[in-house]
Amino acid sequence: MDQRTYNQYCATARTLDLVGERWTLLLVRELLTGPKRFGDLQKSLRGMGTGLLAARMKHLEREGLARKITLPPPARTPAYALTEAGEELGPAVLALARWGTKWAMGERRESETFHPGWAVLGMEAYFDAEAAGGVRAVYEFRVGDEVFHVRVDDGAIEALHGPAQHPDAVVEADEAAFAALAEGRSNLADAIEEGAFSVSGDRQALNRLPRLFRRPSAADRHPPAP
Repeated sequence: MDQRTYNQYCATARTLDLVGERWTLLLVRELLTGPKRFGDLQKSLRGMGTGLLAARMKHLEREGLARKITLPPPARTPAYALTEAGEELGPAVLALARWGTKWAMGERRESETFHPGWAVLGMEAYFDAEAAGGVRAVYEFRVGDEVFHVRVDDGAIEALHGPAQHPDAVVEADEAAFAALAEGRSNLADAIEEGAFSVSGDRQALNRLPRLFRRPSAADRHPPAP
């Protein structure tokens, strides 16, 4: 199948030639938080057929955005990881997430799935680097059967799937409570205070946590009629 192209000598058009097809940028989103096996990608992107997933991954490999690797012990299984070029799409994906939170999210539709693992990248999108100046802490989040962690280091952040080796603080919640947070129906400080999230670990690190992440306020894309 011939690759679709805008046939424009423009950096934006050339980029969309590479990642503008349906599902492609979401695959990049998944791989930005670390290598994934084919089955991991299927689980996160329910609704994407096996054949289409295989085709999209071949496209990303062919275009130099992803590569096949073997996970280290004890897994030792084939997986996909982003190349340097793929990793550099990270700021663009985060910018889309921030824009979408403000201008596109709204209320969750009945037909929409929610995967707690998607919050891994959301943590980076909502991160307030200024508030994190001088903060060094590792936070582990356990949501349903998902585990991910965030490492904050003096205004910088790294968010990854999987448990942390030595977390300073651990936050646990069920999917419903976490979905409410993602939808903006609650905030982290209130969720902890009300017991929707259970926390343990260093008290100072926990007290700082709500200040480190700021969800953009939703706005209406449609201006009021004059």
